[in-house]
Amino acid sequence: MQDTSIKLTNLEKSYRNHRAVKNLNLNVHKGELFGFLGPNGAGKTTTIKMLTGLLEPTSGSAEINGVDIWQHPIDAKKKIAYVPDQPNLYPKLTGWDYLAFVASVFQIPKGQFQAKANELLQLFSLTDQANDLIESYSHGMKQKIAICGALVSDPDVLFMDEPTVGLDPKSARTLKNLLRKLCDSGMTVFLSTHILEIAEQMCDRVGIIFEGDIISLGTMDELKASDDDADQSLEDIFLELTGGEDQQAIINEISDHGDAK
Repeated sequence: MQDTSIKLTNLEKSYRNHRAVKNLNLNVHKGELFGFLGPNGAGKTTTIKMLTGLLEPTSGSAEINGVDIWQHPIDAKKKIAYVPDQPNLYPKLTGWDYLAFVASVFQIPKGQFQAKANELLQLFSLTDQANDLIESYSHGMKQKIAICGALVSDPDVLFMDEPTVGLDPKSARTLKNLLRKLCDSGMTVFLSTHILEIAEQMCDRVGIIFEGDIISLGTMDELKASDDDADQSLEDIFLELTGGEDQQAIINEISDHGDAK
């Protein structure tokens, strides 16, 4: 029986009359690279914020390695790291100072921190910019230093919201390879993305959320097996489940009108 790293039980978030996330139930296993997919506004970021203690659920619970993140927030947050889609970093710190700050929060011994930080900076080609102020960084560099900050504490569970946005192809590949290696070593990664190719290539399982509901869940083989066409790509399955085929039909109709002129 696999250990559960992330457990959602009847998790829900409502804003007045709008249910942004509806009664989610989900278990993510230790060492799993879990992909969380959905169109804009589907509830991906809201769910991640509830799982990381940034947004209080309207009802239900979220557990990290058996610890409820709202009943025991400090104990739960010791086990996690989070990379948002738009990292909010301290612009007047250098990259190295930022990593040192994160290490101080997690009380990481100096020698251990320095070895880990140097390794991560080298991996993401930031060594030469480590002593520059973050305000001078490009968006991609800010994304990479945020990823380094998340990994410097060696978390049990890593949450990432659209992590490859802003990364150049080399850095995106580096991140994909690193995440796979970390999960194979026992870390759990909960990854939201709209880039379906990443989910199809990397993830052990995929959950598709639409209008606040998880409408499909499983491995790629399981998702394909549940469809009539076993040769479908994840993109085909995603569009079919979320109504994207309607938009494609309109695009084709517009194209046909253009050709007829």
